[in-house]
Amino acid sequence: MHTDLPFQMIEMIAGGVVAQSVSVAAELGLADLLIHGPRSTAQLASEAHVDPEKLFRLLRFLASRGVFHEDGQGAWSLTPLADMLRTDAPHSMRAGARMFGRMASVWPKLEENVRSGQCAYGLAFGRPIFEDLAHKPEDAAIFDAAMTSFHGGETDAVLDAYSYDGIAVLADIGCGNGAVMSATLLRYPDMRGILFDQTHVLERTAVHIDAAGLTDQCMLVAGSFFEAVPSGADAYAMRHILHDWSDAQCIAILDHIRRVIPADGRLLVIETVVPAGNEPSASKLFDMVMMAFPDGMERSEDQFRAIFDASGFSLASITPTASPVSVIEARPV
Repeated sequence: MHTDLPFQMIEMIAGGVVAQSVSVAAELGLADLLIHGPRSTAQLASEAHVDPEKLFRLLRFLASRGVFHEDGQGAWSLTPLADMLRTDAPHSMRAGARMFGRMASVWPKLEENVRSGQCAYGLAFGRPIFEDLAHKPEDAAIFDAAMTSFHGGETDAVLDAYSYDGIAVLADIGCGNGAVMSATLLRYPDMRGILFDQTHVLERTAVHIDAAGLTDQCMLVAGSFFEAVPSGADAYAMRHILHDWSDAQCIAILDHIRRVIPADGRLLVIETVVPAGNEPSASKLFDMVMMAFPDGMERSEDQFRAIFDASGFSLASITPTASPVSVIEARPV
């Protein structure tokens, strides 16, 4: 095993090659071109409008990692991993790969991020990620789809693990495209929902809520959770929201919720909980992404307890799910 250490380190050093190669395949839509059967390199190159020789080398490398397969006649086909890059695949990862490819210039700024404490995304693009996406509608739509691709599988896991019984009105603070609320209301048809996000986000949310046939069960409210949140709910949920922000910013958000939540209300924070020790954890990978992109962080149980205590909440329970996230329930003190 010891003799493999140099190559293990080479693979880690060159890991960005894998990431960017997958992103290029996703951006070109190569998996979509293979839905109806194998294609030769020449056919794929013609349909994708790319250089055949360079495309072959990209596919050969990806095939060596289990993404795509070349048969003995030089035809390429999908593998289970490549299938996840199809646009129409269940839990498709194509949007996620496209997003990371388009934002790849963030990673060369990681050293400056660590040295100075400044966010790598802002260093790369000149403004914070959510402000930047407000000026880039195409990238914002890809970002929304990427969040679904990364976190879509969590929704059923959360609904299977945690009971929403007793909640009449649920407010989703930072609702994004509304996918979480849609799934929750379909599971709990007597529940009503309040979806809260910025105006430019709600324009996309409304389309998804309407497509799900849930318009009559939902109220869409525009605003900033740094200024206020809507009243009228008996439970307030946030999935992958607090991890975008610093402790001080989280306390500000939680303080606004504390002002409107009923005395017997529930605060549901759906995020990863970082375990102690050196073992691998998805939360530790996500934490590096949070550090580089929105200047946020994944938190440990003690860190959640601290921001709750500082904003008038008490940590009530942590319910693990079959996904990387847990349901962290807090109650107003």
